[in-house]
Amino acid sequence: MTFPLSVVIGFFLGFVFGVGCALAVMYSIYMGGYRAAVRDASLTVAPERLTREVARLVERSTVGIRSCDARTPVDIPGEDPAC
Repeated sequence: MTFPLSVVIGFFLGFVFGVGCALAVMYSIYMGGYRAAVRDASLTVAPERLTREVARLVERSTVGIRSCDARTPVDIPGEDPAC
């Protein structure tokens, strides 16, 4: 049984070439974003969007935290054990 050449060409164009192009596009997007992030982080005055997003992330990370969640796991005498 011979292996048709069209199968090899189809595999190369459809899978190898297609996945390679997709990976190249994702890599270029990643590198562009990484370079921009490093450039923005090294500025003396942070861009407005960066400060706004950092403030939003800090707010989101502290919204659901109770005061007892932020404590160390050491038992404090007189405190509610359910907390």
